[in-house]
Order: sequence, then structure tokens, then C-alpha cells
Amino acid sequence: MSRPQLAVHGHFYQPERRDPFSGEIAPQPAAAPYRDWNARIDAECYKPNAERGNLRHISYDLGPTLASWLRTNDAATHQGFVDSDAPLGVDDRDRGNAMAQSYHHAILPLASMADRRTEIRWGLRDFDLRFGRRPTGIWLPETAVDLPTLRILADEKVKYTILAPWQAADSRLDTGRPYRVDLGGRRSIVVFFYDAALSASASFESDATMNADAFARDRILPRFSGPGFADGTPVTALIATDGELYGHHQKFRDLFLARLVNPGPGTPDRGFDVTTVGQIVGGTPASALPLTRIAERTSWSCHHGVLRWTAECPDAADGRWKGPLRAAFERLASAIDVVAEGLAGDFMEPEALWRARDEYVDVIFGAETPDEFARRRLPLATPEQRERFLVLLEAERWRLAMFASDGWFWDDPVRLETKHVMLCAAKAARLVDSAAGTDLERRLVDDLSLLSSPSRRVDGAAIYAEALSAAGQPTA
Repeated sequence: MSRPQLAVHGHFYQPERRDPFSGEIAPQPAAAPYRDWNARIDAECYKPNAERGNLRHISYDLGPTLASWLRTNDAATHQGFVDSDAPLGVDDRDRGNAMAQSYHHAILPLASMADRRTEIRWGLRDFDLRFGRRPTGIWLPETAVDLPTLRILADEKVKYTILAPWQAADSRLDTGRPYRVDLGGRRSIVVFFYDAALSASASFESDATMNADAFARDRILPRFSGPGFADGTPVTALIATDGELYGHHQKFRDLFLARLVNPGPGTPDRGFDVTTVGQIVGGTPASALPLTRIAERTSWSCHHGVLRWTAECPDAADGRWKGPLRAAFERLASAIDVVAEGLAGDFMEPEALWRARDEYVDVIFGAETPDEFARRRLPLATPEQRERFLVLLEAERWRLAMFASDGWFWDDPVRLETKHVMLCAAKAARLVDSAAGTDLERRLVDDLSLLSSPSRRVDGAAIYAEALSAAGQPTA
């Protein structure tokens, strides 16, 4: 029988903290002694893991908005992530360590099909520009999944993703190997379901991760005590956690990770090998994998499907504000799209506008200037039309950003994460109102008044005004 193997995946992501109006992160005293949380988490987690070489021995995804901050504020660490993508020097780039992530960390099963495509295409393109190759795997935000989302991934030539074991329709599924999910229309995708017990112990049992050798002996090795697979497929234990676990959520766990995945010469044989998800999937024909089905509209951080980001999830003490917030943003998004098509109608067809939105990530990344992008897409347009075109795409950018999952994750809309998505909504609405003379922001404020903070008993309109004031912006 083949030797068993361990794979560790780190999901590296932070909420977008940059003010959409200024492009800066406001000082955050709670992050002391650092200026803000990005700087603190970088110092505690991203930098040490990159410097220790841990990324070369694990699978990982790096959220595009976090990667953008790193490239600007800690270029060496950003380069460490990029350079760690193919540590074995294999010619087959399909087997690199890194996975992409859909762009804004929106819950894709709650998004329109057009928004899902844009978020996925932006994430794939950002990865291509950043890592220099087309990604073969993608991390879905909160691993939230349904079949339409997987079909988009397959259409975009994505080979695999990672899900939680309870996201498989078969509750008895063995997580020791990857599976193939049939998507219809001769399409399929590989899904690797992580080991729930190992991942939970690594994430939440601080005592368990005090000693990597003991963790390998007492937690990992027993997972390989079964009979194995009849076809000789190696049994794999996949640990999937937030990347911030290793040094930020748990202090010094970057050292634990280093010892776990790269113990060094002279270490006694532990009975298993260390590999990555990319190595496993890249070396296995999808047609050889057993079939399974997914449980629709599920995620890794909500055991009630995707209720945490849309309604009254039992995990929240009072989530009655979440539905009205999403409804307010969805009405704003629809209005922005309608106005955008109308304003662009005298110089391009609607289909061309939405194709341009899918490509606008090149401007956000910095691979192309706004003027170059507009001239390439609209070579015969007037300067005024090109300027309007860019304003509309900026509005679309921020209206996509307002659906980031962080705005709904916690228990109260007075938190900074919800205020930030409100600022994104304000930015999008104000761009369109300025260009078209509409009053979308006023209607947004009216809709936000329908939600209330459980702790402070103030409505969403007041929270919106607080967010604008803190950002130095005039209130509506």
C-alpha cells in the first residue's frame, strides 16, 4: 500500500479595511502596538510564515484584497507568497502550492449569476497576474457552494476546490481522498473534503498545537490506522484552517507549522509524507476519482447552510438585521446595473459593458491604466464617453465590494466590518448619482433605516451616517 500523506491548507484572508474614498486604512487603536490590524497580522503571521519557508510545504490561497495590501505595504512578504507557489520546481505548473480565491469574499450562492462570474473571473485573473500562471484550484469564500457556482468554475477551467466534510451529500464519505462531482453537460470538478477532526483540533485546541511532534504522533498518525483504499490510492489527511491561525490567532504557531510540515534532517520517520493539494490533484486523473455529490448552499462556518449571511441564523443572538441589509444592497445593485446600462447605451451594447466589467480587474491590479483600458475597449468613443465608462466601472467595482461576507458575519451591524461595506455602497451610489443625476443614495438610506442594531437600538441609516462621518465624508 502507498504511504499515507498529510496536506495542510492555509486560507489567508483579511477583510478589506481600506477606505473606498481615500484608499487608506484609518488607525485602529485596538491593533496596538501596530497602526492597524493588517499591519499587526502581517507581523504576527504573514511575514514569519513567509520567512520561515512554511508556505513552500503547504497549500494556500491569498485573498486578492489582502495580497494587494501586502504588495504595497510589505513587498518582501508578498513576494514570499508568490515564490512559494512551486517549491519543487516541477515543470507541470498545474501542481503549484497556491490556489486562487474569488475576489471580494462574497458568499457566491447568494449572488446573481453575473456577479458570481465576475467575482470568480476577477479572482482567477488576479492570481494569473500575481503568480504568473493560470490557477487550477480556487478557494470559495467561507467554502460556500452550490452546483451553479461549481459549473462556473468548470467553465473557467478550474480543476478543484476544497470543502468541509459536511458539505458532501454522503455523510459517511471518507475524507482521505479527493472526489469528482458531476456537474452535467460533460463537466465535472474535483473536490477535496478536509479532515474535520484534525482541522478543528489545529484551530481550536491550543494545547494540541503546543508540540508538532506530539500532534503528528497522537493526532495525525491514528488517522491512517484503517485498511486504506483498495485501489492503492494513498490515504491523505487534509487539514484546512484560516492561515491566520499560524501566529496570529495562536501565538508561535508559525513554529508549530514549520516543525509539522518541514521537520528537517535527522527527524525520525513519522509514518507519513507531507504533500500539497495541488500535488495530489495534479497527479491524479479526474476520471479515476470516485463520484460524490455536494450538499447545496452550505459552508464551512455556518451549520445552517448560508443563513449566517442572509437571515436569522441560530448561531447569532439576534440576526434580524442581516436580511434587511442584504435586501437594501441588492436593490442598490440592481439600480446601479440598470442606470449603468442606460448611461452606456449610446456608445456600447449591454453585453460589451458586462464583458468590460469582467476585465476591469486589470485596472484594479495596475496591469493597465484606466485610460489605456478605456481606449482599448472604446477606440471610437469621445473622451467624455470614455470618462463616463470608467465611472460606471468604478461604481460596479464598489457595488461588488459591498457584498463582502464580513459585513454579515458578526452579531451586530455597528461593527467596523459592516460599516465598511456600507462605505462601499456609498461610494458606488455616489458615483452613479453624480454621473446620472439619480438619487440612489437617498433610497439606500431609506432602506437601511429598516434594520436595527441589537446592542445600540439605532437603525441602519444612523450607522451609515456614523460610517461616513468617521471616513470624513458628508452624510446623505
